[in-house]
Amino acid sequence: MAGSPRRAAGRRLQLPLLCLLLQGATAILFAVFVRYNPETDAAVWHSGNRSSSDNEFYFRYPSFQDVHVMVCVGFGFLMAFLQRYGFSSVGFTFLLAAFALQWSTLIQGFFHSLHGGHIHVGVQSMINADFCAAAVLISFGAVLGKTGPAQLLLMALLEVLLFGVNEFVLLSLLGVKDAGGSMTIHTFGAYFGLVLSRVLYRPQLEKSQHRLGSVYHSDLFAMIGTIFLWTFWPSFNSAPTMLGDGQHRTTLNTYYSLTASTLSTFALSALVGEHGRLDMVHIQNAALAGGVVVGTSGEMMLTPFGALAAGFLAGTVSTLGYKFFTPVLEAKFKLQDTCGVHNLHGMPGVLGALLGVLVAQLATHEAYGDGLGSVFPLVAEGQRSATSQAMYQLFGLLVTLTFASVGGGLGGLLLRLPFLDPPPDSQCYEDRIYWEVPGEREDEAQGSLRAEETDTRA
Repeated sequence: MAGSPRRAAGRRLQLPLLCLLLQGATAILFAVFVRYNPETDAAVWHSGNRSSSDNEFYFRYPSFQDVHVMVCVGFGFLMAFLQRYGFSSVGFTFLLAAFALQWSTLIQGFFHSLHGGHIHVGVQSMINADFCAAAVLISFGAVLGKTGPAQLLLMALLEVLLFGVNEFVLLSLLGVKDAGGSMTIHTFGAYFGLVLSRVLYRPQLEKSQHRLGSVYHSDLFAMIGTIFLWTFWPSFNSAPTMLGDGQHRTTLNTYYSLTASTLSTFALSALVGEHGRLDMVHIQNAALAGGVVVGTSGEMMLTPFGALAAGFLAGTVSTLGYKFFTPVLEAKFKLQDTCGVHNLHGMPGVLGALLGVLVAQLATHEAYGDGLGSVFPLVAEGQRSATSQAMYQLFGLLVTLTFASVGGGLGGLLLRLPFLDPPPDSQCYEDRIYWEVPGEREDEAQGSLRAEETDTRA
């Protein structure tokens, strides 16, 4: 099952060497560039007459903790639905997150927090790094089961770099508002992964089709991931927003949007399901679309009704996507989207960006009062009208789609290099290629014994 001895020998060296190389390079860069920020540095913090309770840590750490759990637990278990790929789903999520958190600290630091030639880090930089890791894991979902760990690390190396560039262009150069990442995280991660999957298209993947489904306990594990994500998503969207009313409003809007997307998912799943039965794939994924769709507009004056309407629409679109659109993507466009990231992150992400365009268009001093400056500072200062801000929001979506598509194409070409040891077409979605699986040796021994008995009888 694990392949030829030569292939196994190459695998024995490839991943360790790549891990050590990447860790060594990031460690050197950390030593040269990374320093504590003023709220973390002992000498700087205590040089002022400030109370420990004023430290940013006490305001931001609860949100960071929730986001970190989503990345490490929520995404990992959500992708554990494949019947024979649970170790890889959770384990490779762990590996990618660990690398992406370090690499994105450097990339985002160079763009956003470079002071005197040094990158200053604190709790906010950890939140931002987790956001970048989330985009990488979304892309991972599109190629789940069809790529090896060395390929995934190189994917993360490229994607984190392009994520940082795209984020800088949108947030810093264009002045786009996207606190919860409908564009920068979900749309970027989904379409980067989809284009990557298209470039890595496998015409003989039907040889592993029998492993692509789930079993009862694997679906239950995936549902654990769903519950973690659903519970902590309000923290995810509100973590980078302004403390006070902005964070409070984002939490409320996400909270209500998720409830509405859950109800629409249950309704549509039963409606389109065979004999009116619910489909666990829909419930595990489409119920979360409400969190994606308000990523951009969550901090805006969306209103509770608007949050409910957006969530209901996102759950509907996502469920219908899983039922009808995914088969078309594979049959007509040769897009093999293992986790259906187009339905959970792609389409709801684009809807969320368009919703942000609409709500930005409606931004007025009457609606926001003195709070307009905290949400749309350029509009409050008179540098832009609400209409021009809406146009910048729309342009930000187009920029994101461009970066994601070009980056995914480049990433696909990189991952096609033959020495990267992808799993064979007949062994995709199989843990035993890369993991020691309990009972594997017993199964092999029994198979050998049966073969010997057959030879003896012959």
